[in-house]
Amino acid sequence: MAFVTMKPGTLLSPVPAVLVSSGMPGESGPVCNVMTAAWTGTVCSDPPMVSVSVRPSRYTYELIEKSGEFVISLTDRKLLRAADYCGVRSGREEDKFARCGLTKVPAQGMAFAPAIAESPVYLACRVAERLAPGSHVIYIGRVVSMGVREDLLSPDGAIRLDRADLIAYSHGVYTALGETLGFFGFSVASPKVFARRMKQLRG
Repeated sequence: MAFVTMKPGTLLSPVPAVLVSSGMPGESGPVCNVMTAAWTGTVCSDPPMVSVSVRPSRYTYELIEKSGEFVISLTDRKLLRAADYCGVRSGREEDKFARCGLTKVPAQGMAFAPAIAESPVYLACRVAERLAPGSHVIYIGRVVSMGVREDLLSPDGAIRLDRADLIAYSHGVYTALGETLGFFGFSVASPKVFARRMKQLRG
């Protein structure tokens, strides 16, 4: 079937729908905010670095600019409504943590930005680079600590994200991750290895 050429856009889908928390000093303690972002990505593995794109009009932009840190929290099905709400409301007008029933917890290495207790995984980041290519500012953050919910760790210490019930975002629609289809390198694995690994992943 032929392609239909369209005007350029950012149709890179699906992407993770994450919660980005930030903070800065305030008169009576840290001021914190949380926003939803779908424009995040892996930058490199050594050192571990990720990125998040934020419009300068967002309250989160102001907080990251002042603190130089942020926390990315992955979202699961239980966090779906909160994730959507935090993407359409401003932290300048209300406390979205309180409104959505989200619990702030300290993230190792962060002075102001909290992690979210209800999230299955968080990545605490310090800004390493700042890029301003256009409508959004891209913060490249070095991951200084990571938290994984205890029930997502197998006895051998492996992280089982397949048990996290994570959600994704695809062109304005939230979706649940579905059936496990393979693993890295499955195309060159022997049938015996493939069967064993798939049994583990689906178990």
